[in-house]
Amino acid sequence: MQKKVKVKPNSRQQKVEEKADGTLTVYLKSPPVDGKANEELIKVLAEKFDVPKSYVSIKSGLSSRQKLIEINTET
Repeated sequence: MQKKVKVKPNSRQQKVEEKADGTLTVYLKSPPVDGKANEELIKVLAEKFDVPKSYVSIKSGLSSRQKLIEINTET
């Protein structure tokens, strides 16, 4: 499953909002430095979809706020 994600780093609290069109807005506490925000994003999405972190990958937008995420939900 692929999801479009908008990332908001340096937020006060960590949360995930799902829009009506299926896109996600993810608020992260980490700054966008040295890949810390990307690591936190993968952790947060793995918890939300109840899958291991290795099942979540960033397909595009590694250094952008707009990302395409792939989540492997097959067991």
